[in-house]
Amino acid sequence: MIGLNDGGGVSAGAPTPPSRVRELAADIFADGGHLCAALGLEHRPQQESMALAVAAAMAGDASLLCEAGTGVGKSLAYLLPGIILATDQQRQLIVSTHTISLQEQIETKDLVLCRKLFNTVPALEPYAKFRSTLLVGKANYLCTTRLAQALRGQDSLFASADQKELVRLAEWAQKSKEGLRHELNPPPVPEVWDLVNADSAACSRKHCDGSCFYQQAKARLRGAQVVIVNHSLLFALMAVGGPPGGQATRGVLFPDDFVVLDEAHTVPEVATGHFGLSLSSYGFERLLKSLYHPDKRRGLLCRMGGPSDQLLVADALEASAQFFGFLNEQALAKQPKRRVRQEGVCEPWLDAPVNRLVAALDRIASKMEEGPAHDELVDQQGRLKTYQSGIRQFLTLAEEDHVYWLERGGRKGQIVTLRSAPLDVAPYLREQLFRRDTAVVLTSATLAMGGTMEPFQRRTGSEDTRTCVEHSPFDFENHMRVYAAADVAPPTAQDARLDLEGLIDYLEFCTLRVTGGSLVLFTSHHDLRKAAEALQPVFERAHRPFYMQGADGSRTELTQRLRAAGNGILFGTDSFWTGVDVPGPALSQVIITRLPFEMPTEPVAEARAEWIRGNGGNPFNELTLPDALVKFRQGVGRLIRSKTDRGIITVLDPRLLTKPYGREFLGILPSPRFERLTRANRERIFRPFP
Repeated sequence: MIGLNDGGGVSAGAPTPPSRVRELAADIFADGGHLCAALGLEHRPQQESMALAVAAAMAGDASLLCEAGTGVGKSLAYLLPGIILATDQQRQLIVSTHTISLQEQIETKDLVLCRKLFNTVPALEPYAKFRSTLLVGKANYLCTTRLAQALRGQDSLFASADQKELVRLAEWAQKSKEGLRHELNPPPVPEVWDLVNADSAACSRKHCDGSCFYQQAKARLRGAQVVIVNHSLLFALMAVGGPPGGQATRGVLFPDDFVVLDEAHTVPEVATGHFGLSLSSYGFERLLKSLYHPDKRRGLLCRMGGPSDQLLVADALEASAQFFGFLNEQALAKQPKRRVRQEGVCEPWLDAPVNRLVAALDRIASKMEEGPAHDELVDQQGRLKTYQSGIRQFLTLAEEDHVYWLERGGRKGQIVTLRSAPLDVAPYLREQLFRRDTAVVLTSATLAMGGTMEPFQRRTGSEDTRTCVEHSPFDFENHMRVYAAADVAPPTAQDARLDLEGLIDYLEFCTLRVTGGSLVLFTSHHDLRKAAEALQPVFERAHRPFYMQGADGSRTELTQRLRAAGNGILFGTDSFWTGVDVPGPALSQVIITRLPFEMPTEPVAEARAEWIRGNGGNPFNELTLPDALVKFRQGVGRLIRSKTDRGIITVLDPRLLTKPYGREFLGILPSPRFERLTRANRERIFRPFP
């Protein structure tokens, strides 16, 4: 995926054309400026301040951390300067988000507004023809070259049922506009899609013509001034190499690009997941069976190899079943996750069979003519080597600054994944994000803690980066009421049943007293399910629409249903604490059932706590509490999404009132006042907005 922009790139320190970004940003965002005069938008001093800071950072190829509260209008504050600079200097602006909803907002609303402004103001007309595109992983695209290759060899590659699926894909390719997997309904069979998608060396400009969907996407990308991506793909690409030209090239993904990461509070967590290992038994087995499937007697080696080569694949599959089966039965028998602290958790049973298979693929490839089939085989050989290298790293705990663990997943709990992650992701981000001689802007509504960004800077390696904080312009004091329940048993109570009963009692009271919609945020899937079982009949009798994470659709679908219902009740856990945007009465209350402390038994959290403690620090103060405060702020931030919104925050965790750290949670609430709620006073105290 790296190197979508073909060409040499711009060396670090090379001169670039001048840009009017600072001057034009001042004209656009000033009181009475182009945004106000041309589009009739109200002047927001916080937005103006942020836009000027962003323009200065971009013009100087510097980094910036900017906290921008809800209502600041941060998307326009970075998009308009970014488009101007990208056009002036013929560079690319990479915009990365964490959620699909923000990507959709940028694509369908914010960029449309940018183009409208440029078309309306004569001085800005040169920027109106900017182009934008969405960057997704190669495996999401159909490659017509690989499809044609699969059709020619379908008898040796696929069983009869899969051949029908291949024909369906071929028919779909004739009418598809972008060739993206998510366009297909029903979704493609994974084993068939693996052999026709663009994630292969066989899909390249050398082999593919203009009909290849991925090559078309590359062409759009090369001509785009704005490239939209998600954090997960961004860090996956960064983890495998950075821009073409290596460290001598300015840019993060592409030569001479510059980057904005919105929803940047998630950066440490997402980056941690990509600067380590993730090797699953499922993925490894699919890779081997693409070479040869012993039961179906299909695969690449039916055409390219002989019986002895096919036997090597069967041997590797047997060794894989032994290796991953041992880990599942011995290491994961009692728990779905287990941290690995010492070398030799399993014998390297895969090493010899994979070595023999890699050597055989090398021998076969050396006798083949250059072409898509040759590149296909070499590509699969490279993947095998990557798996082999990763498994060796895992078994030897090769990197001392990483934590290693095993996970069991899948519907039947039979998929075993080997995982690792850096204890401290800051050095990786420092080198691959902040020291690339280009502008990098991180923004979110929640970056600062206690008025300072130092904790976030330490975790992201951005200690030398300039910071700014732009507070929300909304009237929280008059538009938000905060209630804290004082008589719910704390999570540490020995009788968890009574604790859950009290929680359910409060949930029924609070949700039914508010006529608009309620979002109920949990930290435990168990608590969510138990509360849903108890309250769903109650909500049905009250004729209130009820939605539950894990049962009624994706987060996007559930958010849309809550927005449409007007008086719905939605129960959600982790992913619902951030990114949910439901303005108006459809979300009139956010209920936080528990303060969002991460479980210390999670392998990464546990290892980081040990690491901090070993360096003389306090894990709770340096890790657990800051993370919980950020997530709490995000949860609270779901409520007031527009200038006219009004609503209630209800916290059902008594630790907010009884623990010393509770003051820190209260201190970051946007509304300075709160009221204690008890069963004795709640009928009188709890006052929803009319």
